[in-house]
Amino acid sequence: MGLEDQILFFFSALGAFNGLFLSLYFAFIVKNKNRATYFLAALLFVISVRVIKSVFLTFYSDISSLFIQVGLTACFLIGPFLYLYTRIATKPESIGKWNWLIHIIPITIFMIVTGILYPYNDHWYLWQRGARGILGYMLLFQWTLYLIGAIYQVRFSFAKLFSKTEKPSNLDYWIINIVVGCFLIWLAYNTVRYTSYIVGALSFSFTLYVSLMIWFFKRRQHSLSFLSPPVKYQNKTISDSEIIAIADRLPYLFTEEKIHLDSDLKLLDVAKRLQTKQHTLSQYLNDTIGQSFSNFVNGYRVDSAIEMLQSNKVLTIEGIGNECGFKSNSSFYTAFKKHKGMTPAQFKKSL
Repeated sequence: MGLEDQILFFFSALGAFNGLFLSLYFAFIVKNKNRATYFLAALLFVISVRVIKSVFLTFYSDISSLFIQVGLTACFLIGPFLYLYTRIATKPESIGKWNWLIHIIPITIFMIVTGILYPYNDHWYLWQRGARGILGYMLLFQWTLYLIGAIYQVRFSFAKLFSKTEKPSNLDYWIINIVVGCFLIWLAYNTVRYTSYIVGALSFSFTLYVSLMIWFFKRRQHSLSFLSPPVKYQNKTISDSEIIAIADRLPYLFTEEKIHLDSDLKLLDVAKRLQTKQHTLSQYLNDTIGQSFSNFVNGYRVDSAIEMLQSNKVLTIEGIGNECGFKSNSSFYTAFKKHKGMTPAQFKKSL
């Protein structure tokens, strides 16, 4: 083994064990742990296991098939854990408590069955990018699909890098670096020949960079709360009777009494009409309907504006927006396009 190979082997092994350390840090040591930090720990763990498998397979070719199968399973799980982390980090309530298992359990079962029926030592060719390498191509397709999904989840964070009006937060910078690091690992694995070395070296750079980011942010704040946004109302619950009462009364206030036409309507005003607490109504809208109060109200205002655009021949578009409860033309146009995918002028032209 030449000097260049020795250096790459060193960085591969060091990257793997550095990743294992970081995964344990996020899983057991970091304060304010949440679902996002656990999935980040899992992501770093499977990357490390995948590299360890390659390093040992390269230098100990007679290693057991079980160990190799564990490494290949970890490789299949890199994409899912990256996707799950980015989704939960950006939208903490978008995945139910156990829904993430549908991304993990089928893969784990598939790899166990594959390991029993087609052990790597006897069927290594299935993992090559050749005519018979069906498992290798399956891995490429699955990993690529999840990587695209992860990039889509953080698209708004990337957009902020080039925005003149929005400034990226610490969370935005963090998840961008995580996704870019995983993309480089994916790129190395699928484009270079000596994948075990290169992926290991890149994972070392990736995990080392994560370590430096942790140190940098801890110098600026006392915790790593930026790893994911806080989950609203996580310590509060609404009783079933409260949910039923709000669900029965709330639509009536907007469809019949049309309280949304009041441009000064506030969450407290609606809560008083429902005879409930302000935070209870807010939690109901966020948890049950999946909308903030402003988005919920604007949805009714937009529906009213559509009715007037179809029937009113006197008022201008701006006048209709004002009649429907919008305080400014910009807020009217923004809400209309968000809910209907076009501006009020485009909608009126399409009639």
